[in-house]
Amino acid sequence: MPLDPQVQELRATRARLGYRQLYTYAVRDARSADLASVLAMGDAPEPVAAVEDRSIPGPGGPLPLRVYRPAADARLPVLVYFFGGGWMLGTIETSDAICRNLANAAHCTVVAVGYRLAPEHPFPAAVHDCFAAVRWIHAHGAEIGADPARLAVGGDSAGGNLAAAVTLLARDANGPTITAQLLVYPNTDHLSDTPSGRQNDDALFFNSRSVESYWSNYLARPADGADPLASPLRAAHHRGLPAALVITAEYDPTRDEAEEYADRLAKAGVPVQLTRYPGMVHGFFAMGGTLHAGRRALAEAAGFLRTSFGPATG
Repeated sequence: MPLDPQVQELRATRARLGYRQLYTYAVRDARSADLASVLAMGDAPEPVAAVEDRSIPGPGGPLPLRVYRPAADARLPVLVYFFGGGWMLGTIETSDAICRNLANAAHCTVVAVGYRLAPEHPFPAAVHDCFAAVRWIHAHGAEIGADPARLAVGGDSAGGNLAAAVTLLARDANGPTITAQLLVYPNTDHLSDTPSGRQNDDALFFNSRSVESYWSNYLARPADGADPLASPLRAAHHRGLPAALVITAEYDPTRDEAEEYADRLAKAGVPVQLTRYPGMVHGFFAMGGTLHAGRRALAEAAGFLRTSFGPATG
């Protein structure tokens, strides 16, 4: 189908204002522009019962976390969320509106992780930060009112890539047990050569050149991309991974590799839900203030989490 009418309107606005791709900026300026765009197009941040900023020991030094709680219940399930931004952009603020929404709608504690960014800290720094956060939350859940027996991971774009990598690490390290994974248009293979990757080259939206730029900054050496923690599609097998919801966008260069990952999970016996949002572009999940489909995707994600968490364990 054609671009969604709201996406068409967004495209026209960008054309009129002379939109500039983030990969054309210096890294520092790209980070500022990215955050400004997310804040402008996202939903207004919902109030939650409590928000707490914490710092825990990480592999490369103190690791910032932000904990969102929708209520004062003692033992809520917990979603550990990794923001998107091509592993080189983004902060905890990038996913603030998403985390607040999911905390309320899924009635769970949400913990956003401020992992290290490339190119200053290339692969695998971000993966190890994210896994360290999951392990800390599993061990210290009581400190943040979380039930570590009902723990999910999730993220959008590069954050979805990191969530998938963390599930591989947790499986192969025999824990912590992860209940579910929320993968929103995740990157899954650094050498992905797919129809969606070749066709989606619109200069006014996230495109194939965006993908190439992010990978080139994330990987210190191209050969590192063969590591399954960088390219989860390349894992030797996908058995024993948590149930997944994979969300994709029709006009997104990462669409096909994300959908191939969902197929790989399903063939390995992992329960998978795959939803492609027609007429949408990469990033729409964080554009709930601009695109109605972003709100629908958030509602779908919350429903998946509620079902996956199930009742309290005791």
